[in-house]
Amino acid sequence: MTTTSRARLLAASALMAFVTLAQAQYMWIDEKGIKQFSDRAPPPSIPLKNILKAPPGVLTAPPVLVPSDVAAAPAVAAPIAVKAKAAPTMADRNTDFNRRQKEKADFELKEKEERDVKLAKAEHCDALRLSKRTFESGERIGVQQKNGDRGYMTDEQRAIESAKIDKNLAGCK
Repeated sequence: MTTTSRARLLAASALMAFVTLAQAQYMWIDEKGIKQFSDRAPPPSIPLKNILKAPPGVLTAPPVLVPSDVAAAPAVAAPIAVKAKAAPTMADRNTDFNRRQKEKADFELKEKEERDVKLAKAEHCDALRLSKRTFESGERIGVQQKNGDRGYMTDEQRAIESAKIDKNLAGCK
């Protein structure tokens, strides 16, 4: 073998040794909830539970010691490999999306109903205030009597109706 072929063989074997490092891929969920992909390790601020994929043997966590094992534990314990959580399937993602859409629709419906109730209450209160002003104005108020004739409200009827309006206005702001 010549020296150039040996050099080529040595360079090729060195490149083959680093091929596994080129395959190193990380996948994690950042602080904003966005899935990140990279050939570099995630920042130290990312908790292990948010790292979804890492090269084999890279993702490690310190061992968990039970109080009885503390005395028997060696001074330096070997790290334990942690298996990354599997990514959700398309069906899981679709189910989650549909659940969020339903919650949003329910929330919007509830808000619309609350707005409608507030609007109806405000209109009712405005009508009561108008009636109160009419009763306090001293003008004669026409009413239909039991026999069908048209008449006017007496002072006693006016006081009774005014008291009813006051009672109903107590619920208005």
